[in-house]
Amino acid sequence: QVQLVESGGGSVQAGGSLRLSCVASGRTFSSYAMGWFRQAPGKEREFVVAVSWNGGRTTYADPVKGRFTISRDNAKNTVYLQMNSLKPEDTAVYYCAADWLGSSGLQREQNYDSWGQGTQVTVSS
Repeated sequence: QVQLVESGGGSVQAGGSLRLSCVASGRTFSSYAMGWFRQAPGKEREFVVAVSWNGGRTTYADPVKGRFTISRDNAKNTVYLQMNSLKPEDTAVYYCAADWLGSSGLQREQNYDSWGQGTQVTVSS
């Protein structure tokens, strides 16, 4: 397993942008698929976006397609989530997660081995 630490959350007005970062410990980061999930108040945690371990596949949830972009920098053990055109419904705690050699089923929480503590994103109208 790896340890994950998210940062970059905050408060922004609708239409604004934020970039979340997730830094992983360990030397095997490049072997992990990385995903972002979110949990809004009173709702279950949901999938947002993921990138396979080799970077060859990205999967986006429909509500964020065209607005959010995931990227990874294996040299920095970091995965990023660029969020543009934010909406109030994007308000949630955002979690990053790691899936050893993950390349399919990246939307499923149960596939992930490690989770960060989360970072709050609040979008006001």
